[in-house]
Amino acid sequence: MTATDQIREIFDDARNIHLQAMEQLAEGDIRDAAEKAWCATKRATDALILSRTGRDPQTTSQTSGGLRSLAREDERFQSLRTRYAICISELHSGCFYDGHCEPEDVISATIRETAQYIEDAERLSVNP
Repeated sequence: MTATDQIREIFDDARNIHLQAMEQLAEGDIRDAAEKAWCATKRATDALILSRTGRDPQTTSQTSGGLRSLAREDERFQSLRTRYAICISELHSGCFYDGHCEPEDVISATIRETAQYIEDAERLSVNP
C-alpha cells in the first residue's frame, strides 16, 4: 500500500467513525458519540501528520506533538490545533471519561463539527 493509499484509508476511517458518532448522538448516547467523535478527530489528525511528515503517529501524545509542530511551522494548522485540544479535553476527557457531558448542546455541536474538522485536515494534507 502506498502512503497516499494509507492516508486516504485513514481519512475514510475518520469519516466512518464520525458517522457512527452521529448515529449514537441521534440515539441519545452522547457519551459514546463524544468518544467516537474524538476518535474521528484523532484519526484525521494522524492522516494529516502522515501526509505532511511521512510518520504515522502511534500514540495520542505523538499525534498531539505532531500537530503542535505543524502549527508552529505554519499558522494554517493553528485552528486545527485549537479544535483538536477542545475535542481531547471536552469530548474525550470530560464527557467520555468523566461523564461530564454538559452543556449537552455544546457537546453535541462539537460532535457535529467533527465533520468539518476532518474536511479541513484533509484539505491541508499533502496527499488527500
